[in-house]
Amino acid sequence: MNSKKPIHQAGLETQIALEKLVIKTGNWAYQASGAVTVSYGDTVVLATVVMSKAPREGIDYLPLLVDYEERLYAAGKISSSRFIKREGRPSENAILVGRLVDRSFRPLFPTSLRNDVQIILTVLSVDNKNDPDIASIIAASTALSISNIPWQGPVGAVRVGKIDDEFVLNPSYEARTKSKLDLFVSGTTDEICMVEAGAQEVKEKEIIEAITFAHKHIKKMIDLQKELTKQLPTKEKLEVSDEENRKLSEKIEKIVGEKLEKALFADKLERDNNIIKLKEKLLAELKEEIPEEEQDETLQKAEEILSELVKKTLRKSILTKEKRTDGRGLNDIRSIKCEIGVLPRTHGSGLFTRGYTQVLSILTLGSSSAEQTIEGIEPADNKRFMHHYNFPPFSVGEVSPMRSVSRRSIGHGALAEKSLLPVIPDKETFPYTMRLVSEVLSSDGSTSMASVCGSTLALMDAGVPIKKPVAGAAMGLIKEGNNYKILTDITGIEDACGDMDFKIAGTADGITALQMDIKVKGISEKILADALNKALKARLSILEKIKSTISAPRSELSPYAPRITILKVNPDKVRDIIGPGGKIINKIIEETGVEIDIEPEGLVKVCSVDAEDGRKAVNWIKDLTREAKVGEIYQGKVTRIMDFGAFVEIFPGAEGLVHISQLDNKRVEKVEDVVKVGDVIPVMVTEIDNQGRINLSHKVTKEKPRR
Repeated sequence: MNSKKPIHQAGLETQIALEKLVIKTGNWAYQASGAVTVSYGDTVVLATVVMSKAPREGIDYLPLLVDYEERLYAAGKISSSRFIKREGRPSENAILVGRLVDRSFRPLFPTSLRNDVQIILTVLSVDNKNDPDIASIIAASTALSISNIPWQGPVGAVRVGKIDDEFVLNPSYEARTKSKLDLFVSGTTDEICMVEAGAQEVKEKEIIEAITFAHKHIKKMIDLQKELTKQLPTKEKLEVSDEENRKLSEKIEKIVGEKLEKALFADKLERDNNIIKLKEKLLAELKEEIPEEEQDETLQKAEEILSELVKKTLRKSILTKEKRTDGRGLNDIRSIKCEIGVLPRTHGSGLFTRGYTQVLSILTLGSSSAEQTIEGIEPADNKRFMHHYNFPPFSVGEVSPMRSVSRRSIGHGALAEKSLLPVIPDKETFPYTMRLVSEVLSSDGSTSMASVCGSTLALMDAGVPIKKPVAGAAMGLIKEGNNYKILTDITGIEDACGDMDFKIAGTADGITALQMDIKVKGISEKILADALNKALKARLSILEKIKSTISAPRSELSPYAPRITILKVNPDKVRDIIGPGGKIINKIIEETGVEIDIEPEGLVKVCSVDAEDGRKAVNWIKDLTREAKVGEIYQGKVTRIMDFGAFVEIFPGAEGLVHISQLDNKRVEKVEDVVKVGDVIPVMVTEIDNQGRINLSHKVTKEKPRR
């Protein structure tokens, strides 16, 4: 006898912008805590959420894991790799979308939840028009809402573009290439949860208007999720309580008392040392009072409680006294030092130091062959500008294995790249591939924005003709009820204890990128506007520091950077450069050591570090692609002699005939009386017939005899 577990199905749809949004549940993935598919156009995403049965012991954070799984079949593709056809490690885009979802959802879970929660987003179909990231947020939010996982959602998300001064909701990939703004916003019914954007120097006022526009449409998505949830049987949410730690917390607060405030308000290194000593004394005192069998668990909780007390003390000081740990005012920036050319053999370098945060950025220039090819479920693309970010453990005085690049490092690198991209010169102006690497040497908050500043210095030091310098600062927030304080240029401890990390980068004329993470349920548009306006003042101040170090890009590239010469040849001549089976181009590369990139339309780029080798290769290519022109005079070499005239090579691959009547101004009986094989003589092109044969004259280059 077959038995089936009753599966409750539900589905709703609505129109969002130009596409239909469809949410369904109960059809797939029966054993997940919640499973939902969202279709937006022909883009389809499956979201599943699962929570472990028991909390994880020995941790002081929410163990949330978000996996965004791209499947090549979704785009009807098979991997171009000859050996590996199965999807491997996540692409950079997959990691960035996973972070987008994580940052939208994490603040809405109970802070004391210690059960493992996993959100898996599987992209099943893409239409190359509608980005799966929007469908992913809606699908995951709905899946959490119908599950037993405690959560303060639902959440909606939209993308906003601005084309021809009009806001566009969820623009397609093609439309985004024409937009001056690419803004992604997620939020609840009342507040904003997460913001991320790339922009072409957009003003702060426009950003706020775009967020307001987005929030209006987000509410529509949330209403749809709530309506679908009502169609299903209610699942009892897990209750999370923190009551058992209350008594221990009160005891610890009495022990540390005023000592904590004295320890906190000092220079960073002194403060870190003070807290370590305070923790050691606290644990030693508690150890004497706790039974041996309870010590490990209680002491671990004590460390967590002490961290919470640090947070509570710092927040209270800022809210009531406007007093920061390093003594700065709320709007003050830490001391800044900018340096350029700090490395002797790199193509460009910049060192940016802000307080205890220090980032070294290095630029490397290359030819078009060094461009990165992006292969994934989205439309294929090549990148000629890349920014990578490294965060070694020594930057925070810790010991940790150096393994693969973290998701955080990929995210910070992408944010800095997005910040700088609007000022990078186009390929026609500056035909180089550019790779920036930011090495974090010391971290005390806002290393991503320090990377933007250091990279601006490196670009200018290298002589890249960027349109304008770019700088950035991170804004913080301390909020209790309706009372809040905005902090300019937050430190590491202010980030850890605060409610917001709002990174804003741009030029003097507008914002180029921003990213907002929060730890509260949401924030209002008024707070966002306040933070953006204060960030502008900070950015202008930092830009002045950069300009006082280097006011404009250097006029010449580093002597160690490659030189690129661009030639425009007749597309029909491309085959002459390549030769049969690549014989000619390979010979040029082998003998000169240059790199050669050829585009089908006849654009040839010769890249060489050695100037002489570059000139040799360029002249070689010019000779291969030169075309004879009627009326031009050439110094040609006699290659063959016939009774009726001499054949002369005017340049490699181009040979013409000087008829015996065109050898001299007087009658010539024999060709050998005037020229011999190997002679170099001036000749003029007099005619090129329909078959491409060249007729030359030697006599027109001579003075006519006087009578």
